[in-house]
Amino acid sequence: MATYVREVMTPAATTVRPDASLVEAAQLMRAQDIGDVLVARDGQLLGVLTDRDIALRAVADGVDPLSVTCQSVCTPDPVTVDAEAEIDAAVRLMRRYAVRRLPVVADERLTGMVSIGDLARERDPHSALAEISRAAPDAWTEEGAVNWTP
Repeated sequence: MATYVREVMTPAATTVRPDASLVEAAQLMRAQDIGDVLVARDGQLLGVLTDRDIALRAVADGVDPLSVTCQSVCTPDPVTVDAEAEIDAAVRLMRRYAVRRLPVVADERLTGMVSIGDLARERDPHSALAEISRAAPDAWTEEGAVNWTP
């Protein structure tokens, strides 16, 4: 069983430049089937931008997502966890700050991302969350979700 965050994290988390548009970030999220990107410059974490941030902080206000930068909408100075921290420390941070993902840093440089699903797969591999986290996402086409039944 893994003990340290570095053993369960996703290395090389997806990043965008601070001046990237929200459209660029959303296209990247779609292409990689992820719900957030890290806003970074030269390996330094500046913020976290989620699909929810785009919807609630930009689209809901009617702003043009082509003209708004990721840095202006992201959550700045997010809570992070050190790669050498024990998994329990990551769990405590997620609980305390009510977050599902934590950027992982080592020597103050961005090194990856750890999610609640990563921790569930490690600590309780037979839980529903662990099984969902292991499952491949449904494909999306122009017509809608594949394998979706109303």
